[in-house]
Amino acid sequence: MSNREKISWCAGILLLVMLYLLSSTDLIIKEKKREICRISVIIDNVNDNYYGSFRAGMDMAEKKYQADVNFITLYAENDEEQQEELIVREIKDGANAIILAPVREDLAVMKLDEISPGCPVIFLGPTAINSSVACSISVDRYEMGRTLGEKIAESEDPAVPVCLFSEGMAYTGNLDAYDGIRSVLDPAGFTVRLIEKKSEDTYRKAIEETVYPESGDFMAVGMDVGALSELADILEGSSVYREHVTALYGIGSTTALLNQLDRGIVKGLMAWNRFDEGYLSVEKAVQAAGGEWKEKRITLTPEYIDGEILRSGIFEKMLYPME
Repeated sequence: MSNREKISWCAGILLLVMLYLLSSTDLIIKEKKREICRISVIIDNVNDNYYGSFRAGMDMAEKKYQADVNFITLYAENDEEQQEELIVREIKDGANAIILAPVREDLAVMKLDEISPGCPVIFLGPTAINSSVACSISVDRYEMGRTLGEKIAESEDPAVPVCLFSEGMAYTGNLDAYDGIRSVLDPAGFTVRLIEKKSEDTYRKAIEETVYPESGDFMAVGMDVGALSELADILEGSSVYREHVTALYGIGSTTALLNQLDRGIVKGLMAWNRFDEGYLSVEKAVQAAGGEWKEKRITLTPEYIDGEILRSGIFEKMLYPME
């Protein structure tokens, strides 16, 4: 091999090495860097006890879209003022999008209009879409109440009074559910009483007032997941109470409530796909932050679940979602 050929080979090898080094250090071939979307999820509770399936769906979407999701709880139960402060804090800290489960829908919408967040907000609840709310994901609470009322009217005696227990009628969706259930129970001849939570022992005292003076039996309905969970725990802990509370129905599902449904503590409940709710909220937040979303309003379908339906496995994927 001549010197000229050797020099050509060496130059070629050197050129290949140089090209490799340049490409591997991103100087020639620019690798497109995907910006991480920072999402703040602000819920309406002091813990995530009622958000198990929601968080599972949220986590799956976070991985798929390579987002950075910060899940934030309240320090005090149903504290709308604190929730407003958290919204402002997260906006100032640079969140690209906010997912909000409002304590009170009306106050949350007013606050968002007031502060003009500057980033898209995904609203977990029915609301009018405006410049602040990019998308709402909700379940029809009136329809849930109406369907639950129909199931009660089909199975129960109108001579037995119905007590509707609620964490508060002002909280998101509770009034709609109340109107829905009464639209059925009132014409069916049921006597209905509303009990709103005022203190930690409101529900227990209401049950005791019936049990110990032996003033008669009644049916209990938890109008939200908080009320239903507390009622189920109270009844499960006392066979005496269960003798006077002829049936427990409600709205909302958790793993604990589904187990209590299976054991007969809860007779029937309304549930919806919380896994999809969590997944869609993150997906729409990422899309909205990038200006690529289309859906403005997503409505999830509620389903009535009793012990027989639970054991049939018809809604197993919805109630026990697996990644």
